[in-house]
Amino acid sequence: MGTRVEQARRRNSDQGGHISSETRINERIRVPEVRLVGPNGEQVGIVRIEDALRLAQEADLDLVEVAPQARPPVAKLMDFGKFKYESAQKARESRRNQQLTVIKEQKLRPKIDQHDYETKKGHVSRFLSAGNKVKVTIMFRGREQSRPELGRRLLEKLADDVAELGYVESLPKQDGRNMIMVLAPHKNAKAKQKAAKEPVES
Repeated sequence: MGTRVEQARRRNSDQGGHISSETRINERIRVPEVRLVGPNGEQVGIVRIEDALRLAQEADLDLVEVAPQARPPVAKLMDFGKFKYESAQKARESRRNQQLTVIKEQKLRPKIDQHDYETKKGHVSRFLSAGNKVKVTIMFRGREQSRPELGRRLLEKLADDVAELGYVESLPKQDGRNMIMVLAPHKNAKAKQKAAKEPVES
């Protein structure tokens, strides 16, 4: 188990993952020299570890090893405590913005009346605006099965009516007594909806 953990840590380091608790800072950096980067990203050059530590102490900063695999390793002068706090904040924000793909379903009949159609279209628009995919199912009964074009036309009309919010990810296809189409939201659908709700300044 310990080996797997080490492999995972090594993978994270190789992929340029964020600085972890395993990162060596200050006296824990045990190499003769480092390629030093200043607090504002300026390249200082290759310096002896003693000089790098002295510069860090004079600037009241930490010496942080940011690329241990480099030869010599790259170390940067920074406020490590502040860096860790900001990294944690960014990670939290990233998780908050990450959306799980949810597929909602909306069922229609091929001979739906206009009022019901508008209601169902409203549901589809709301789902797409919220960033969800929508599986639209047309349910055929009895002799309706011999008129698949009715369902296809209805699905195409719905796709056109919500085109500003989403696009056809999966074209209409027959599945037994049903015809199914999948709509996916545009990446900026949520932002568009928010902008539309905001009052226009005169």
